Amino acid sequence: MRLTKKALLAISISGLSTLVHGESASQDYVPFTLKSSAQAEASGFIEGQSLGGSTRNWYANELKRRGGTFRYQKHGEFQETPRRINWLQGTILNHTSGFTQGTVGISTEVAAYNVIALDRSRKHIANGSNRTLAENNGDAVDQWSKIGLANVKARISNTTLTAGRQGFSSPTVDVIGNRPLPSSFQGISLHSAEFDNLSFDLATFDRVSPRTEQSLSKFRSAYSANSAETDHVRVAGLTYQPLKSLTTSLYATQAEDFWDQYYFGAVHKLGDSSVLGLTTGLNYYKTNDSGSKKLGDIDNDTFSLSLGLQHLGHTLSFAYQQVSGNEYFDYLHETNGIYLANSLLSDFNGPNEKSFQVSYVMDMAQYGIPGLKFNIYQARGWGIDGTHYKGTAYDVRNQDGEHHYEYGIGTSYAVQSGPLKSTAIRATYTTHRASEFQADGSINEFRLVTTIPFNIL
Repeated sequence: MRLTKKALLAISISGLSTLVHGESASQDYVPFTLKSSAQAEASGFIEGQSLGGSTRNWYANELKRRGGTFRYQKHGEFQETPRRINWLQGTILNHTSGFTQGTVGISTEVAAYNVIALDRSRKHIANGSNRTLAENNGDAVDQWSKIGLANVKARISNTTLTAGRQGFSSPTVDVIGNRPLPSSFQGISLHSAEFDNLSFDLATFDRVSPRTEQSLSKFRSAYSANSAETDHVRVAGLTYQPLKSLTTSLYATQAEDFWDQYYFGAVHKLGDSSVLGLTTGLNYYKTNDSGSKKLGDIDNDTFSLSLGLQHLGHTLSFAYQQVSGNEYFDYLHETNGIYLANSLLSDFNGPNEKSFQVSYVMDMAQYGIPGLKFNIYQARGWGIDGTHYKGTAYDVRNQDGEHHYEYGIGTSYAVQSGPLKSTAIRATYTTHRASEFQADGSINEFRLVTTIPFNIL
């Protein structure tokens, strides 16, 4: 399926919005209006400083099924175990200065990251992976630290240039924060938001600071079977809100000698959630090989379409996703550069894969308990076919008609007031089952994550 067919499908599904009755969300055009200058309100380098951070208790218990196992080292030999347990405490201490006053404001940001391994059993951590940092012999690193962020910012009006190790968010390169510590990127970025409804991003990065590593590394891809690395990643894009109910974004990213990747996304809202609201979402990625083709030939079109129906505190959503290409839909490792609707425990991104998800969320604020939510979902993927792949960068050629499914249930609570305000607690249980050659395998996972923010000054 090519872009023209995807566009027609998106238009036809968006047309369902006309079936929603009630007081509609505003469809008014949003004019280009200059924002007031943030730099004009700068309070000063010292006066505007802040010191704070967060601490996260992160627990995950995985159990492989259908014969799958993890490996750990015992007396110099590898042993097998079906279970892996990781329990860590990650803490971020962040100091951010204010911007100096004047036409050009200067600010700095430094954040120290620290992790303590609370479960240090070799058998439990199963050689570490990207969850618990481990030595070569399989022992957990008891405690480790690094500088997670270190950058200088220069701002004119509402346009900010950032140089150094930083957080960055886009549909193709995005900080991933699903471990005790988040990733970050080293390079230069420019964010401009001079208008109320239009913003631009430009960035170039040469290193990533992984979630569970102390050193910087070059970027790799998430799904390649080789160890190829790229020297530079360049991003350019914009976000535009033409209507009060419609937000769009367009991004282009070059991973040098890997690929050129293009993204278009749109979210449209209609209706009144007190009666019935409808949210329609489209995400589309086009990926082509570039440069010296370290990952071989790539020609991949991947999209997801989602519909969300909301009534008061109840949201029922449906999402269809499709990969057109003989390789995985791939993205950069240690980033969250996958904004597809069915990216869950599994990404449902196999070659030529189709997937469908149904989910339900209940927000208990409607019943007098603000901050408490419950969710449940099921997703199925089918038609995975890598038999036509001719390269060597992806291990897919034995995937012929593979299929899998995943379901999960979760609850979360955010403290609304008091000394622990904004503390977030989330528990999830996920089950994934796969056919023989589907890459994610069969596994159950329980996670319990508590994140406590704090302010010192």
